[in-house]
Amino acid sequence: MRQIVFDLETTGFKFSEGHRIVEIGAVELVNGAVTGRNFHTYVNPQRDMPMGAFEVHGLSAEFLSDKPVFTHESVAQAFLDFVADAQLVAHNGIGFDLPFMNAELQAAGLKLLDRENIVDTLHMARRKFPGAPASLDALCARFAIDTSIRQRDGHGALLDSKLLAAVYIELTGGAQAGLDFRREEGAATATSGTRCRAPARQRPRALASLITDEERDAHAAFIAELGDEAVWKKAMAG
Repeated sequence: MRQIVFDLETTGFKFSEGHRIVEIGAVELVNGAVTGRNFHTYVNPQRDMPMGAFEVHGLSAEFLSDKPVFTHESVAQAFLDFVADAQLVAHNGIGFDLPFMNAELQAAGLKLLDRENIVDTLHMARRKFPGAPASLDALCARFAIDTSIRQRDGHGALLDSKLLAAVYIELTGGAQAGLDFRREEGAATATSGTRCRAPARQRPRALASLITDEERDAHAAFIAELGDEAVWKKAMAG
């Protein structure tokens, strides 16, 4: 399964109020693993930068003035080509990222992203941890994902996409593990009402790895970016 975790930086909250995208970042996952393929571009919004937005992402109108506009082939169409038919993943994607991107795409006369083909990690987190903070920062703290670069340099679409990819893997890994346990336990107790699990059978030989050396190196580099306190590093060390 191919998924694209993406994030936007903009001049404001609503396209209808004249705001525009200024940065797009995206990270590719295949079968739940980071592949190392990313998409990133800055975008010239052809307008001023409100101070509130500048304080969030630090992108000034002057910095963006020589960047390609959204309709340039290296921006909108390149992003669509990168996404292709993959499922999208975004934090508050249903409420913000997807509608904003589709508004830009519609204005440019380009194909819209599928509204039915997105996973919103904000909704996932709220279901998994009801009543707990569900911001990206809060979820990174929960899963011990290093955000020191973000705290130092501020928001960035590609950086936030990488952090969100790590969060998403933690969210889905926990959910899948819980589902598998309940299914196994349910099967064991369905007939007798007593927990009695059959011994696991061993494979006669190990399955061949489906991961290429390039994918393994890319995943190792991604984990290294998360810092020494990342859950994965602690698990590997243990």
